[in-house]
Amino acid sequence: MAKKTDKPTKINIKNKKAEHDFLVIDKYTAGIVLTGTEIKSIRLGKAGLVDTFCYIHNHEVWVKNMYVAEYAFGSYNNHAARRDRKLLLNRKEIRHLEADTKAPGFTLVPLRLFIDENNRAKLVVALCRGKKEYDKRAALKDKQDRREMDRIMKKSF
Repeated sequence: MAKKTDKPTKINIKNKKAEHDFLVIDKYTAGIVLTGTEIKSIRLGKAGLVDTFCYIHNHEVWVKNMYVAEYAFGSYNNHAARRDRKLLLNRKEIRHLEADTKAPGFTLVPLRLFIDENNRAKLVVALCRGKKEYDKRAALKDKQDRREMDRIMKKSF
């Protein structure tokens, strides 16, 4: 039996493809409106951000195509795995995002889903611009070069 003093496991679900495909301009941390058993599935780590994106509709920010598995011990009232979920941001932040996403080439991409210290699910959303193919290749080359330099530095010590 788990004690109350035991710390829960850290949930940190990342969208790895987003860092590769997009250039991050600005980041925002938003709460998520969840229903029923969705938070239980997220706490178990049964969520994914693959092919997920955000959009703004009627001055509200929504995340589309975010996967949250159905809760294994749920009843017939279990939630749908992929549905639109509302994000909680300040009005000022939403206005700023609306203005920025109207420019061509900019989009809102979820980067990370985590549980904060108050046991609430939070989503890190980034204002991004798509990378060109040559930008992606350059980023991969820089990453490999850094890894090689770290390897050489560790050998010398």
